[in-house]
Amino acid sequence: MSDLLTGMPVLSLVPSHHNLTYHLIVIVIAAFAAFIPRYFPMRFFTNRKIPLWFNEWMKYVPVSLFTALVVKSIFMSKTYTFVPFGHVSQILAAVIVMIVAYFTRSMAVSVIGGLAAVWLISLVI
Repeated sequence: MSDLLTGMPVLSLVPSHHNLTYHLIVIVIAAFAAFIPRYFPMRFFTNRKIPLWFNEWMKYVPVSLFTALVVKSIFMSKTYTFVPFGHVSQILAAVIVMIVAYFTRSMAVSVIGGLAAVWLISLVI
């Protein structure tokens, strides 16, 4: 590739799609980026006694993260603007999932019920 005015070669920062070395380097860096956050907590907490209060607190983290994701998807639009009363179809599906989860206490049945609810509501609305 060369500059149209000067005819001098131009080095591109965007790699060629045939550059195997670039792809291997990206794969190795991604592997380290995925490995390090999993390795160090295991390495440091394996031989240490974790306080009871910390274990109690950590029980609520997955539920709070899941709740934040669900609430965000119900009350935010795709352009990240607030929808005051939420998306009606998603609220109905969330209520159905809560009812199914309350009575079955099963994640698998809740997910299948939620998918069925979304499908049925999308047919009606």
